[in-house]
Order: sequence, then C-alpha cells, then structure tokens
Amino acid sequence: MNSDASIPYALLTPDVILDAIESCGFVCSGSFLALNSYENRVYQIGLDDAEPIIAKFYRPARWSDATILEEHQFAHELAALEIPVVAPWRDPAEQSLFVHDDFRFALFPRQGGRALELDSLEHLAWMGRFIGRLHAVGAVRNFQHRPTLNIETYGHSALAILKANALIPAHLRSGYFDTASDLLTKVDACFRRIEPLRYIRLHGDTHAGNVLWRDTGPHIVDLDDCLMGPAIQDIWMLLSGDDEQMTLQLNAILRGYREFHDFNRCELKLIEALRSLRMLHYSAWLAKRWDDPAFPLSFPWFNSATYWQEQWVNLQEQCVLLDHVLNQA
Repeated sequence: MNSDASIPYALLTPDVILDAIESCGFVCSGSFLALNSYENRVYQIGLDDAEPIIAKFYRPARWSDATILEEHQFAHELAALEIPVVAPWRDPAEQSLFVHDDFRFALFPRQGGRALELDSLEHLAWMGRFIGRLHAVGAVRNFQHRPTLNIETYGHSALAILKANALIPAHLRSGYFDTASDLLTKVDACFRRIEPLRYIRLHGDTHAGNVLWRDTGPHIVDLDDCLMGPAIQDIWMLLSGDDEQMTLQLNAILRGYREFHDFNRCELKLIEALRSLRMLHYSAWLAKRWDDPAFPLSFPWFNSATYWQEQWVNLQEQCVLLDHVLNQA
C-alpha cells in the first residue's frame, strides 16, 4: 500500500473498489458513484440483479480495527431495537469489517431520504424522540475503544495540531493562540461547574447534514464519529437562529427526548463550551488533513488570512459568551 500518508487513497482505484466488493461475494455491474465524504471514501456500487449497496473505505491509520468494530456493534445494537440507524452488512460469519489490498471497508444497504427541516418543530420533536431512544441504549454501557469528547481531546489536542503547522499567518498566530488558550480555560470552568458529568455513548455529530428524513421519520446512515460524551452534544447542533428561535427548538427537542430518556438540564450550560471545542476541533481537522489533495480543492478558503482572522474574532466572541455562562448563578 502507498506509504505516503498525504495521499492515502492514491491506490484506491475503481478496479480495487469493485474487486473489494466482489471479494465479499457480490457481483458488481461495473457502475459506481462517489458520494460526498472527506474523511473516508464512500461509493454507491451497482450490483447485478440486486439493489445498489454503499461501500465505505476507511481512511488508513485513522481508527484501529477495534474502534471501527465498536462503531459497527453500536449500530447493530441500535438496529436490533428498531432504532432507525443503517447498520453495516454482515457476512455469514458475522463479520462486518473487511480488508482488500490493505484497504479496510464496510458495506451498507442503500437508504434514501430528504433533508431534515430544522424550522419544523414537529420534526425537531421527532428528532428528540429519536435521540432519546439512541441515548437510552447508549447509556447502558460505555465504549472501550472510541474517543471521549472532553477538553483534552477536542481542545488541547486540537490546539497542539494548529501550533504544529504554519497555516495560521504569522501576524495572527500570537493573538489567535492567546485567545484560544483563554477560551479553553473558560471551557474547563464550564465543565467543572457540572461535575460529576455523565458521559454516555453518542452519535457525536448530529448536525442536519447527517440526518435523512423519510415518511417514517429520521434515520442515521453513519456512526463514524460516535464517541463518549455528554448527552447535550447530540442536541445542540440542531439549534439555529436567534435566542428565541433556539429556545423554541430546544423545547421541542427535549419534549420528545424526555419520552424515552432523562435529561440533566444542567448540561444546557455546556452548549457554548461544546460549540467552542467544535470550532477548534474543526480547524484542527482541516489542518491535519491539509496534505490530502482532496482538502485544498474542497476547502480553498481555509488557507487564507481571512479565514483565520474570522476564526480569531469568533473565538473572542465565544469567550464573551462563556463569561456570561460562568457569571450566571
């Protein structure tokens, strides 16, 4: 396999993709369609005399086998309880993770749907019920191999990645990193306010783009970012608009959520802290992947002074919001 980590998919050619699928006993029609995915490579594969399937090729060296299999196990655990998550296909030996030409991959049934309507309180209440059911299962046991969302993994680690590269312009580095360090101090204080904080198994990335809607309600097609974390992580990313709109949205979600799982309202004080961590984590993710040729093509604005100036301002605004949270009784 190609040893250059900067082009991890250079050898993942169409022939390799189709041969990998056929190694699992499927007969490919020869057609395939690349789907939108940056971290992994995902394709819709046409089959002879059968519905197309979805093949997900994992980014080399990102996850261990144990970490991927724990994702798969969680998906099957949810699906067994009729919680609408698309679980990976298993062969007769109950295997769900496969290897071909050193590429690890999994296969999924194709599942369509339309976008979640974030302006629909009915949809948000339905999402609340869905997340509540997911969390009721997620709270039963802990992940042993998946990451945990905390200030170290999403904050300090992200900052270390950003400091290790030269993407931030020299004239902005000092101000940006001073603000980021101050921000993490405030984030840490927010987390400490809620100790002991309960961590459960989460989807981890429930923004609207990761939810497909059908007449039967929402479903999740990928648990690639599942992790341990506070329950509010799977809720706050569904909120948008001004304070009044977000309050209405939050109430709708929690109304549905509480039908299936308890919610600690103290976690609402973590929303801005988690938003801050996500900002740092997202910038660090792009920086970490910048040598992958797909990233400069897809995110051309990232390597610009304008982006980093805006991020610095955003972090300053988050510091103000966190001060407000910390000053509340």
